[in-house]
Amino acid sequence: MRCIAVLALLAACVWAEDSHYSFSPSVGSGSGSSYSITGEGRITAIRAWEAWGNHVYGIQFCYGSVWSEIAGYTYNQPVEIKLFEDEKIIQVSGKHSHYIQSMILVTNKGRSLQVGQPSGNSFNMYPTHPDAELRFISGRYHGGLSAFQAHWAVLDQNQDW
Repeated sequence: MRCIAVLALLAACVWAEDSHYSFSPSVGSGSGSSYSITGEGRITAIRAWEAWGNHVYGIQFCYGSVWSEIAGYTYNQPVEIKLFEDEKIIQVSGKHSHYIQSMILVTNKGRSLQVGQPSGNSFNMYPTHPDAELRFISGRYHGGLSAFQAHWAVLDQNQDW
């Protein structure tokens, strides 16, 4: 019986090390309403709004040609990046205090989208698997994004979207 338990534990450890999914722990105060931005396929564009040259006010992803709901709020003109066909988000960094003060989304092509103003505590998020990319985000908002968590996975290129 112990042998089976040990084998099951070893199998779980091997699977965990090769996991194609990971998440980055939440940053920010976490107050307000919850949000989750998800979609099918790869993220192809990102829009983000900042509040009066200050914190991140809202964010939106495009999956394929379909734009998600906006997490947070809009204000004036957004900053936007359209990704190339083989481009993906591989890192999110920035600063947080009560709100997500700033956010930088970096692609595998070295391009980035920066929104907000850097002040507060630093964060840096990236996947644990070398082929993974940003698939969706979740968190909370009130008066801007107050919490942010990144979810990473390897995109199955054989799946029909």
